[in-house]
Amino acid sequence: MAKKTKGARQWVWLQCTETGDLNYRTVLNLKGGMPEKFKGAGSGLKKYSARLRKHTLHKIKR
Repeated sequence: MAKKTKGARQWVWLQCTETGDLNYRTVLNLKGGMPEKFKGAGSGLKKYSARLRKHTLHKIKR
């Protein structure tokens, strides 16, 4: 049987910056630091917000 090791992956929620809704849950590989697309001000992912019916910026909510 394969041996399971604890990786550096972590579940995080993506929160809409305009409505505050927690729309998406994803896994990030945090080994070696936070990915560049989540660092700094104004950074995040453009994801679809069902409440606004358009793509908005989503940031990490742990």
